[in-house]
Amino acid sequence: MTYPTPAHNALAQLWHTAGLDPAALHYAHFTGSGPGLPSSFAVGVVAQATIGAAALAAASLWQQRTGAWQTVTTDLAHAVTEFRSERYQRVNGQPAPELWNKIAGLYPCGDGGWVRLHTNFPHHRDGVLQILQCADSKEAVAEALLGWQAAAFEDEAARRGLVVTMMRSFAEWDAHPQAAAIAALPIFSIERIGDAPPQPLPPGAARPLSGVRVLDLTRIIAGPVGGRTLAAHGADVLLVNSPNLPTIDALNTDMVRGKHACYLNLTTEADRAQLTTLARGADVFIQGYRPGGLDALGFGPEALAAQRPGLVYVSLTAYGHTGPWAARRGFDSLVQTASGINHAEAAAAGSTTPKPLPAQALDHGAGYLIALGAMAALHRRASEGGSWHVRVSLAQTGRWLRSLGQNPAGLACPDPQYEDVQAFMETHDSTLGEVRTVRHAAQLSATPAGWSRPAVALGSDAASWW
Repeated sequence: MTYPTPAHNALAQLWHTAGLDPAALHYAHFTGSGPGLPSSFAVGVVAQATIGAAALAAASLWQQRTGAWQTVTTDLAHAVTEFRSERYQRVNGQPAPELWNKIAGLYPCGDGGWVRLHTNFPHHRDGVLQILQCADSKEAVAEALLGWQAAAFEDEAARRGLVVTMMRSFAEWDAHPQAAAIAALPIFSIERIGDAPPQPLPPGAARPLSGVRVLDLTRIIAGPVGGRTLAAHGADVLLVNSPNLPTIDALNTDMVRGKHACYLNLTTEADRAQLTTLARGADVFIQGYRPGGLDALGFGPEALAAQRPGLVYVSLTAYGHTGPWAARRGFDSLVQTASGINHAEAAAAGSTTPKPLPAQALDHGAGYLIALGAMAALHRRASEGGSWHVRVSLAQTGRWLRSLGQNPAGLACPDPQYEDVQAFMETHDSTLGEVRTVRHAAQLSATPAGWSRPAVALGSDAASWW
């Protein structure tokens, strides 16, 4: 079936993957036209479709709880602004700080290939410098990498558990066994992993996710966007971070909106026991740890579903859960580089220098798919029962973006600046100061989306349900 706009078509793909009633698509509306952001890829379509799909899933849960449908409208300009919310945030009137470490980025190697370094965390930076045996400066790193072949440096970095990728073309990526593994996967997946009786959400609710408890064990952008979206529709979200793991403060302010935030050190028996207690009272458990990391501590999907029948467990990975790179660490920018997106964007622009997307689109897109998948699983839990495992990856999200095609004319789209997006901003007071942030882009006619709790510092709250 053909729908009115590319965003409608993309939404229909996501809705089919989620296994939800196609009759709901009648209530989804998209406004605005054009690329939205300067890219040859359909970043604007992905922004509208993923944000709209998550909101429509909330509307479907509302219909399941109340018997009443509501319309969902997602504007293009607002959606692409939310897809870059971390760029537009202001705390006490100050511009968002630089998120990248000084040596992070793309570098040419001696064989003519390129590599991208992700060095925002100190141990990743130090590991790269140890391989290169050079000073901590962009110039020194650039000179040292000229002594390496791109593939050899990528392999050595991976061997040491670092986060580096070689730039590939689409043809080169398609020849890689990890690309073949991802090609066999859907955009995201929802799998039943245990038995439990149906658990409908109570009908007397003010919002679609009122009373739904979510544990959010994620960092940086994709996972936190998923938890933030569930909070925007009324879920009680507890962000659980480790006091021992590095993070990025500027991102936290944007991503913790609507959530409580606590610390648990899962290397201690007492804190593992507390997480088990929290999970027994949760409806949704989102985790973005290194693949296999939580399983080793007893918090894998099947283990938690046995503890809490009816749990919706969401796993976020970089490269998917099968294939030779399934256990490899990664971030949006690295997946863009490895999977051919940077190369293809450069080719569309007529450039020989790798060109990134104008947003962390794989991160943000995956975040809204996390929310969509979690709500679709809650919908199934209410009607069918069962415990469910939702799997989302940056690479699968990138493959879907690629499947929507390229249009080089999209690169001529103006790049929205801070002053251009003021209609989509809101201001609130918090313990961190006055925070100006992007409002949620999906408008629901009966239950407006938004965050009732302001941003807080990590570790501000107790590790308990309130």
